[in-house]
Amino acid sequence: MTVYFIGAGPGAADLITVRGLRLIETCPVCLYAGSLVPAEIVAAAPADALVMDTAPMHLDLIVDEMEKAARAGKDVARVHSGDPSIYGAIAEQMRRLDTLDIDYEVVPGVPAFAGVAAKLKTELTLPEIAQTVIITRTAMKASAMPDRESLDILGRSGATLAIHLSIRNLDHVRNALAPHYGEDCPVVVAYRATWPDELYIRTTLADMKREVRKAKLTRTALIMVGRVFGDADYRDSALYDADHTHVLRNAGKKKKPVGA
Repeated sequence: MTVYFIGAGPGAADLITVRGLRLIETCPVCLYAGSLVPAEIVAAAPADALVMDTAPMHLDLIVDEMEKAARAGKDVARVHSGDPSIYGAIAEQMRRLDTLDIDYEVVPGVPAFAGVAAKLKTELTLPEIAQTVIITRTAMKASAMPDRESLDILGRSGATLAIHLSIRNLDHVRNALAPHYGEDCPVVVAYRATWPDELYIRTTLADMKREVRKAKLTRTALIMVGRVFGDADYRDSALYDADHTHVLRNAGKKKKPVGA
């Protein structure tokens, strides 16, 4: 018996991995985060499967269901949104399973920030503009942020930022980042990225709070900050430059077409 922690992707039902979907189709128990996982994905569970929305359940109840399944020898599809390694709260579940000697595996999924970049047709790492992506959040009702990971410290890097769980903390986001990025720095606020009702607000650090209020967004939004979202003047990547050499390509030599 195995518990499979499965990343369902950012919202669109067809963005789940083939592996993840096949496991959901075969596991006799499916525990899923109801408010964040598309109904179409859970509908793929076997007709006679036990399917439970864990949104109203606390950790003890969730692990109890896994333990019941283990005693019955039934595999569990534990379905989380996005990629379970990012704010998935799977670490404490796996720790409990270790104590209970219950086997588990993790199946990665498409993270929300990647879904946003795809919908915006934006590369998050542009040459000489930004070569780093930082995934973070701000402290509100959830656990506190480590002092060394404050938004002010992270913002000094000038990296592309994907800020989770912070749509109600926009004043802090602006105040922490404006000294490093400038008030005019491009911002994209992505609401329910890749879902049918998705919304993307292109704005700036200075104007984002006003635009978010206008759209009446209070949850399920990701704040993306960085110069890559504007009209950045960047050079072509060296990867495909004709004069750039690496182990698979010599400078000045054209590769013969396949079959030539």
